[in-house]
Amino acid sequence: MTHYQHPIDAAQHPAWQQLVQQREAMHDFRMQDAFANDPQRFQRFSLNHDGLLLDFSKNLLDDTTLDLLMQLAEQSQLHDAIKALFNGEPVNASEQRPALHTALRRPIGDSLVVDGEDLIPQIHAVLNQMTEMVNRIHNGLWRGYSEKPITDIVNIGIGGSFLGPQLVSEALLPFAQQGVHCHFLANIDGSEFHELSNSLNAATTLFIVSSKSFNTLETLKNAQAARRWYLAQGGTEACVDRHFIAVSSNVTAAIKFGIAPENILPIWDWVGGRYSLWSAIGLPIALSIGMSNFKELLAGAWSMDQHFQEAPFTENMPVIMAMLGIWYSDFWQAQSYAILPYDHYLRNFTQHLQQLDMESNGKHVRQDGTPLNYNSGSIIWGGVGCNGQHAYHQLLHQGTLMVPADFIVPVVSHNQIADHHQWLYANCLSQSQALMQGKSLEQAAQELREQGLDESEVQRLAAHKEIPGNRPSNTLVLERVCPRRLAALIALYEHKVFVQSVVWGTNAFDQWGVELGKILGDDVYERLTKQAPNTATDASTQGLINFFRNRHRG
Repeated sequence: MTHYQHPIDAAQHPAWQQLVQQREAMHDFRMQDAFANDPQRFQRFSLNHDGLLLDFSKNLLDDTTLDLLMQLAEQSQLHDAIKALFNGEPVNASEQRPALHTALRRPIGDSLVVDGEDLIPQIHAVLNQMTEMVNRIHNGLWRGYSEKPITDIVNIGIGGSFLGPQLVSEALLPFAQQGVHCHFLANIDGSEFHELSNSLNAATTLFIVSSKSFNTLETLKNAQAARRWYLAQGGTEACVDRHFIAVSSNVTAAIKFGIAPENILPIWDWVGGRYSLWSAIGLPIALSIGMSNFKELLAGAWSMDQHFQEAPFTENMPVIMAMLGIWYSDFWQAQSYAILPYDHYLRNFTQHLQQLDMESNGKHVRQDGTPLNYNSGSIIWGGVGCNGQHAYHQLLHQGTLMVPADFIVPVVSHNQIADHHQWLYANCLSQSQALMQGKSLEQAAQELREQGLDESEVQRLAAHKEIPGNRPSNTLVLERVCPRRLAALIALYEHKVFVQSVVWGTNAFDQWGVELGKILGDDVYERLTKQAPNTATDASTQGLINFFRNRHRG
């Protein structure tokens, strides 16, 4: 019985029922006491794999809790689900296809036969095609219409065709190749195109149109705008193919646009957008950091893939993180999760995880269509750590909501200035420590007395200075932000999301909710731009349409 054909109601597992009881038993559990009573707590609740350290000791967790969470994973048939994912079974049940982003990271000596066809040679053929393109551009052999070499790359894509490549390209900026600058265009807002195009020279700019269907509204509109801009700047129709590359499965549409067949890189239907940076969608990454670094990226992700497949659940980073997330979401009723990278180059990491997690696990039915009777998914938010300390960390420390957090920090900075990085690292650790320890009412009162305040002022202020503590967090430490470590980190979260979907019984690889807004958008556009005979289906939408039509002048 496969997990994706016959998902099980997680609440019916014996471990789930025991976890309900365990939650009640941990009403008075204090992490600070747990550390005091167990000097080995960090050693017991931390893992290290390939230069990536996970400290999960600052969680509402004891041995019984961990054991029950692992039992829940076992009872959810997670072992079989992992095998099904990597073997190419149709784990995306609603679309009846596999999810094989992990195959993109496999070495050339592997074999993966799906429907009688070995996918690995196809994957490496595309890698070779990417290598040739990248080498030609980096060596100045790819020339624009004026015979000048390419200096700027603009990736036109949205969703997974934008967020993943942007994250990795900017995170690995210290590895960027000289002479080529990568830019990203996603939003259909004309202001974004205007600001970007003002900084470009059409003669030396190459556009990558990343769209599996070559029909994504935002991407196609921006691609058409780029084509018009290119022609207006002096480019010729005959040389369009020198300035446009496509990553798409719709070869016919790309050729019709003017892209030469040899400049079209394939993307397969078994690669979901939010999991696609490892494919030809990652071409802007390769152009930014070089093909050897791109291949190191793949190797780092594959290392995490192997860890995920082979490590026992109690020593398995994705499994541990996933089950802790379920623990808070379903047993502590936490509704959001904070991602707090303490590194400038990781500033877009939260945005990528927002799509990865919320598009994957924002589901209300199981794979078989039966409704969920428990929470699934969390609201993912956050941002650069030190900036957050002076903004939303206040809610984490003293708010009424439980918000588990992941702190992410490298040991080594690419740009060491005096003792800045030591202070950055210290801030990261002190924030997770403060979330765990807090400050009792008695401690707050004593601090005020030591400041010389009279007792009436002490009593007035103490409650405001009390910090509850006991707020859970993980800390992920990278040796440094480099292709291999970054890839392992991203793959870790990919697998975390998958594990949670297996336990909840949901499909992590479809996104039908995204489609409804697109369909309705077509209808609204027609009513905005034409005298549609019928009114909108609701008065609010029609009123907003009327407001626009009465005031817009193009």
